[in-house]
Amino acid sequence: MADTRHTPAPLGATGVLVLADGSVIWGHGFGAEGEAVGEVCFNTAMTGYQEVMTDPSYAAQIVTFTFPHIGNVGANYEDLEADNPFALGCVVRQDVTAPSNFRAVQGFDQWMKANGRIGLSGVDTRALTRKIRVGGAPNGVIAHNAKGEFDVEALLRKARKWPGLEGMDLAKEVSCRQMFRWSQGLWRLGQGYEGSPSRLREGLGEGPHVVAIDYGSKRNIFRNLADAGARVTVLPATATFDEVMAHEPDGFFLSNGPGDPAATGEYAVPVIQKLLETGKPLFGICLGHQLLGLAVGARTTKMFQGHRGANHPVKRLSDGRVEITSMNHGFAVETESLPENARATHVSLFDGSLAGLELTDRPAFSVQYHPEASPGPQDSTYLFEKFVDQLEKAS
Repeated sequence: MADTRHTPAPLGATGVLVLADGSVIWGHGFGAEGEAVGEVCFNTAMTGYQEVMTDPSYAAQIVTFTFPHIGNVGANYEDLEADNPFALGCVVRQDVTAPSNFRAVQGFDQWMKANGRIGLSGVDTRALTRKIRVGGAPNGVIAHNAKGEFDVEALLRKARKWPGLEGMDLAKEVSCRQMFRWSQGLWRLGQGYEGSPSRLREGLGEGPHVVAIDYGSKRNIFRNLADAGARVTVLPATATFDEVMAHEPDGFFLSNGPGDPAATGEYAVPVIQKLLETGKPLFGICLGHQLLGLAVGARTTKMFQGHRGANHPVKRLSDGRVEITSMNHGFAVETESLPENARATHVSLFDGSLAGLELTDRPAFSVQYHPEASPGPQDSTYLFEKFVDQLEKAS
C-alpha cells in the first residue's frame, strides 16, 4: 500500500516552503537537509547575504532574498556578524552557482550545509514577496530532502502550531553567555580587521569606556564603536544594573536583537531605567531602540511585514537630510506614544514609522536602523562619533 502521508513533489523538486495559510511552494533544496519552522520575511539587499544569515536579529526567521543572484560571491571567514548563522534558512530565485569572487573560500551551498541551514532555490521570490506585502509575514516551514519526499500535511501542521514572534523573548537565546572585551576595528581591503581602536593607533589614549548590553548584537556595531574611539565591554542580555555599573562605564550601549521587545523588556527595561537615572550617555540600535522607548513609557507594536533591507530611506528631522539605511526589524515604537521628554529624530520615508528618538532631559538617543550597515550603506556611521563625543564630554 502506498504511503499516503507523503505528497509527491513535482519532478526534480527537492525542497519546499509550506506556509500556515496552506500555500505550498516547491523548489530545489540546497545546504543542509531537514526542516525548520519560523517567520517568513523578505530582505531587499543586493549584497551581504552572509552578513544577513549571521545577524542574530534573524533568529527564528526564514529570509526570502528579493535579489535573484544569491550565493554568487561564495562565503568567507570575514563577512560574519556572529560565530554561527541565526537565520533558519533562505529562499532564493536562481540556483546557487559556483562562487566568483577573489575573497571566497567556500561555496554558499557548502557554507549553508556546514552550518546546518536550509536553502530553497528556484522560487518565484517576486510572487512570495508580494504575498508577504499583502498578507503580512507568515509562519512557515522550510524543508530540504534530496529524495524529494515530504510529509506536506505534517509540515503544514507544524507551521500552524508555531506561535509566532509576538510575545517571544529570543534575546536570552542569542546573547553572549559571559562578559568579554572588544577591541577589533573596521575591515580594510587587503588588511582584514584592524586590531586596535583608532585612538590607540593615533596615540590619543584608550578613550571612554562603554558597556554594551548584548541582546543579539552584530559584530560590526562593536567594530564601529571601537573605531570611533571607545573601549567596549560586552555583557549578556540579562546583566543587572549592579553588574553593569561594576565596570565603571562612561556610558551604555543597547544592541540590536531578535524577538518581541515587550517580552525582552520584562527584564531589560527595569535595568535600562536605572541606567538612565545615572545621567550617563546611552545609545541604542534596533531592539535597543525599542527597549529605550519602552523604558521611557512608549509602546511597541508588531509590524505588518517589517523592514528588512539595505536601501531604506530615512529622514533626519533636524535638517531634512535623507539617509539610506540598513534595516532589519519586525517591531516598531509607536510615535504617538512617546512621552513629553522624548522626541522623534528620524522617520522612515517608506511608511512614516519612527526611525529614531532622543530624550530631551538626558544624553540618550536611539535609532531603529543599523548605522553600522554590514550589509548596507554607511550614511549613518556619524552616530557612533556622536555617541563617543557625548561620552568624552561626560567623562
